[in-house]
Order: sequence, then C-alpha cells, then structure tokens
Amino acid sequence: MARPRKKLLIVDGYNAIRSGSRYRNIQLPDFTDDYFNVARQRLLNDVIDYAGRGMEAIVVYDAADRKGDASKTETVGGVRVMFSAMGQTADHLIEKLAHDARERGVETIVVTSDATIQDTVFGGGIDRMSAEGFCQELGSMADDRKEKETVSVSRKNTVADRISPDVLEKLRRLRDEG
Repeated sequence: MARPRKKLLIVDGYNAIRSGSRYRNIQLPDFTDDYFNVARQRLLNDVIDYAGRGMEAIVVYDAADRKGDASKTETVGGVRVMFSAMGQTADHLIEKLAHDARERGVETIVVTSDATIQDTVFGGGIDRMSAEGFCQELGSMADDRKEKETVSVSRKNTVADRISPDVLEKLRRLRDEG
C-alpha cells in the first residue's frame, strides 16, 4: 500500500497580512505594532486551522532590515514560524524552502500574492495560492463548519403520515369502536 504523500504549506506572512482581506480589515490603527501583532496572531490561527493534521505548515516573515540576529524559528500549534536572517528576504527563504521541499518530493503550496515568488515557485513545479484565495478558502471552511454544526430536527415519520386520510379515518373508527 502506498504511503500518503507529505504536504507542506508555506505562507508569506507579511504579504498575506497586507494582501488578504481577513487581515487588512482588522480594526486597529493602521500598521502599528499592535495591528501587526493582532494580524500575525490571526494569520497563525488560520494557518493552524487550515493545515490541520494532514499538512506541515511554515509561516515566513521578513526580518531582513532588523539589526542583530533577527533570524529565529519557533513552533506554535504545530506550525513553524520563521523570520528571515539579517540581509536575507522572506522571498529568498520561501523560494529556498519550496525548492528543498520539491527536491524531497513533498507536495507544496505557497501562499503569497507576490508575483515574483509565484512565478519562481510555480516554475519549479510548486502550487501557489494568492493571499486573497487563502482568505476565501478559510471562509469556505468556516461556512462548512457552521453547516455541519447546525442541528436539524428531523421529523418522525409514522404509518399515519403515509396512508390516505380516508383510510386513516376508518382505522380510527375501528380503534375507537372496539
């Protein structure tokens, strides 16, 4: 029996935050530290939800302009969160991760609206999804979840529901007379 193929989701963090409607519409002062903290947390929660258990996931943020050793990796809810090293862009790191995954035979999808990254990874045989497409997928998942959670009361069908009214009346009379 064939083993299921490994899957990897790579998300261009700041690009998704700036391009995806779920994150652009956060009601906080425009692009302050608080805004980015809330947006990063929402994105992380969404990636955790999207990837579930069947997919490895990595969110990559650009830290190329930060001073000191900004590169760091942490794992939250099974999702690796990576910041690029000083002097390295998130774009470069995403391309490297996608290339390495392809070399290992891992089915990979990159979430970004950056046309250059999309062209680079797609040329290498990697699937890509725009940040807005990712937001729409999340919306569909939420709709599906709501639909499954909606309790519908089933109506109990009885014999009386399936027979004609005149036969039902005759049966009632027989019951009541006897």
